[in-house]
Amino acid sequence: MTITIKIPTALRAFAEGQREIRAEGATVGEAIANFASLYPDIETHIYGEGGEPRSFINIFLGEVNVKNLNGLETTLADGSVITLVPAIAGGAPCR
Repeated sequence: MTITIKIPTALRAFAEGQREIRAEGATVGEAIANFASLYPDIETHIYGEGGEPRSFINIFLGEVNVKNLNGLETTLADGSVITLVPAIAGGAPCR
C-alpha cells in the first residue's frame, strides 16, 4: 500500500530536499523503515540506538500522534499520510 510521508524542513537535507515521499508499508513502522531505506542519511535523525524513534521526533498519522494510537504498530490504509514533526526548542526568553 502506498503511503505519503511529509518531511519537515529540518530533515529535508537528509532526504534530497524532498517535502514528501511515497513509501510502502502496512504499519507506521514499516512505512518509516521503508522511507529510511530510501534515504539512509535520515535514519540516525529518526531512530535512536535502540531502533525506536528519537524522543524529539513526533510521528502523526493524519492529525493524531501515533503515541496515542498503537505507536509504530499502527496499521495504515492505502493513501494514509504520515507527518514527521521534530520538537523545536530555543528562542529568546519572554520578558
